[in-house]
Amino acid sequence: MAKKNSEEKEMSFLDHLEDLRWHLIRITVAILICATVAFIFSDFIFEDIIFAPKRMSFPTYQWLCDISTMVGIEDTTFCAAEFPFKIQNPSVSGQFSAAIWTSIFAGFILAFPYIIYQFWKFISPGLHASERKHSRGFILASSFLFFLGVLFGYYVVTPLTINFLGNFIVSTEVSNEFDLSSFISTVRSSSIAAGFIFELPIVVFFLTKIGLVTPKIMRKYRKFALVLVLILAAIITPPDVTSQVIVAIPILILYQVSIYISKVVVKNQNKKQKANV
Repeated sequence: MAKKNSEEKEMSFLDHLEDLRWHLIRITVAILICATVAFIFSDFIFEDIIFAPKRMSFPTYQWLCDISTMVGIEDTTFCAAEFPFKIQNPSVSGQFSAAIWTSIFAGFILAFPYIIYQFWKFISPGLHASERKHSRGFILASSFLFFLGVLFGYYVVTPLTINFLGNFIVSTEVSNEFDLSSFISTVRSSSIAAGFIFELPIVVFFLTKIGLVTPKIMRKYRKFALVLVLILAAIITPPDVTSQVIVAIPILILYQVSIYISKVVVKNQNKKQKANV
């Protein structure tokens, strides 16, 4: 056992690069396998997932329409019969390229738990034995937050964006005919970006571990964080105050959760230091 630990400590920089290379290869293979499965079910992905927010029967529109009716707002785009735009494909290989790239990104989402597992396997040799015990919790928490963020991006950010931009016109002389790749990019970027944003508690956990972040610092710059959150919400949502507030609320909640996580990490580190003394 001691010999094995000695060998791990003596790994050179090139050995670490070789180890990283194999982890990246495994991640790539996993994404390609999941992408192949996604390509096989591309009809379902496009009809029931990608193009679902284009239909007014989408659950988010129904929910917002009911709320608008309850508060007495009847003239709202959430209760319209259909969107006043069409999706077109302007290039010969457009639909095939869309199917390939959509499958790859779907493969990335499906393979995310395995990607996190490989990431953990790479950094775990540099952690203490007590920290490696929590690997399962780390993988589950990271995956849960990512998928929760993807769902939030898909069911909240995406429909708000499509509803606003799809109904926005500068003149009745201009008709909206969105490019296929542009529409898919909107759905994809909104969902995946939200997935990464929801990883904030995990990022704060590691930054606190290495001493770059503390609860005191996060509380001190809470006002600046609020401004950044509002700017971020303005970037990933249309220029509509209601949409920005809806997106900003969960991000602010994540920030507060991150402060608590940072506090727990610092508290545990202080306990270990006192025990060693």
